Amino acid sequence: MQIFLRTLLVIALLAAVVACQPASDSDGAPAPEAASAPAQEPSKLLDAAAAAAGVIDEDFLRTHIAAISDDAMGGRAPGTEGDLMARKYLAEQMAAVGLEPGGVDGTWEQPFDIMRVEYEVPKGWTFKGPNGEVTLERSEEFVAFPGVQSDVAAIEGAELVFVGYGIEAPEYQWDDFKGVDVAGKVLVMLNNDPDWDESIFDGDRRLYYGRWSYKYEQAAKHGAVGAIVHHTRPSAGYGWNVVASSWAGSQVELPAGDEKRIQVGGWTTEGATGKLMALAGQDWSALVEQAKTREFTPVPLGVTTSISLRSSLEKTTTANVIGRLPGGDPELADEVVLYGAHHDHLGIGEADDSGDKIFNGALDNAAGLSAMLGVAKAFGQLPEKPRRTILFATWAAEEQGLLGSKHFRTFPTVPAGRIAANINMDGGNIWGKAENVVFIGKGKSTLDAVVERHAAAQGRTVLADQFPDRGYYYRSDQFNLAKIGVPAVYLNTGTKFVGRDEGWAKEQIETWEANLYHQQGDELEDWWVFDGMIDDARLSFMIGLDVAETTAMPGWQPGDEFEAARKAALAALAN
Repeated sequence: MQIFLRTLLVIALLAAVVACQPASDSDGAPAPEAASAPAQEPSKLLDAAAAAAGVIDEDFLRTHIAAISDDAMGGRAPGTEGDLMARKYLAEQMAAVGLEPGGVDGTWEQPFDIMRVEYEVPKGWTFKGPNGEVTLERSEEFVAFPGVQSDVAAIEGAELVFVGYGIEAPEYQWDDFKGVDVAGKVLVMLNNDPDWDESIFDGDRRLYYGRWSYKYEQAAKHGAVGAIVHHTRPSAGYGWNVVASSWAGSQVELPAGDEKRIQVGGWTTEGATGKLMALAGQDWSALVEQAKTREFTPVPLGVTTSISLRSSLEKTTTANVIGRLPGGDPELADEVVLYGAHHDHLGIGEADDSGDKIFNGALDNAAGLSAMLGVAKAFGQLPEKPRRTILFATWAAEEQGLLGSKHFRTFPTVPAGRIAANINMDGGNIWGKAENVVFIGKGKSTLDAVVERHAAAQGRTVLADQFPDRGYYYRSDQFNLAKIGVPAVYLNTGTKFVGRDEGWAKEQIETWEANLYHQQGDELEDWWVFDGMIDDARLSFMIGLDVAETTAMPGWQPGDEFEAARKAALAALAN
């Protein structure tokens, strides 16, 4: 789970729908007219759905969360014995609720190769500049990782260059590089994208340009040997402890191709970045202000650094687990509604203060997996098959960069143009019954009306992304489906709980995030309250059933960034 909790930390309930278009044109042209959602069609299955959804209950969810997050599965790191155990368990449970194998060659799995990179990072990273020398402390002030799949990843005497946000976005008239040659340099980059003025980018709604993965891609594109992303909690959406745990010890990647890569990537804390700027004799605040203009040009810092990371590489495999419920309508059965939930977590790492080394990932994402299994069971309780086929996919290696859904995006088992919608199930509500639900991606597609219709039947309202500045749409598996044109629903826990005051949810969730997110303590506890998780799972079931029963497929709003991909996917079916 790419930090699903960030959307939940709210004080006020913001009801405004996030804008889906790029910044308005300078000629003031009106926005395209919104696309209307397909009307709900009469369906006896929708009438029977409430009873079918009753199988999603606390006993079911708790049983599967306990099994998937058990110590025996060792944190489910990709390519490990625990990963294999989890995949076997999920295939067995899919069969138990009546699904057929939906993987390759009649199996339950869609396997793919991964490269496990175990690497050693020096305790200190030294930088030399006009004002002397600074050595940053590993984990406390910096993290570093190899960008290349080789025995040694190294930077030797390379100069640091500040490149602002590191963004090239011609549609927003933004170019942080201005043609400056930064080959062989180490780029220092701000996280996020320009967010202070809606007339520049898209206001406070973060785009992919603001993701750290984009930053490293840009550095490689320009021939840099390294890239350092400046961390702040507001720009990342999470604390430094999450960065330190997520980049510790080993990484899993898809095998390298012929793409350009940096030698070493890294992050620095606010304090550490300040030390580097003082070493360079630069006013960091002034540099940041310069970066907030279109006129910004790269700033050589006169600071050099060297670092060497030794790695051991192991090529292994993991797999997405896929089950299917064949559709019952001859005209629509070759189209699918795709549910997805990632099955991996962080595995085994350094011991915490209690001596626990296992990152169990109970909420992240045994909860989402269990809810998805509950949805699959509910579909099996219907009096007949839905019109469209329903696919259930558990994605591998999400925590390592959405790798499983990326592999599916590249090699879909169903043509992209035949995937009606994706419903992503990442995390869950363990705090109680909520009066509302957050829909990441609200305003982007005609699925809005479907979500609102069934949330209203539960007596709940639907909120847009409460933190559009953090770019959550690009941080979980639905992003890869959107890239091939598939509209998606990604629900997060609501902000107001029944019988609780406005501040209670924020307090509970902030405490969990600060202490347990991506930590060894993410385990199933007796105090978990399942009412809200049950509601959300049943809502996801109703949304998917509605899409499965409605003849017209969902679509993107006109002008949305993914509309062209949808059109291309549909056009490919005609060729």
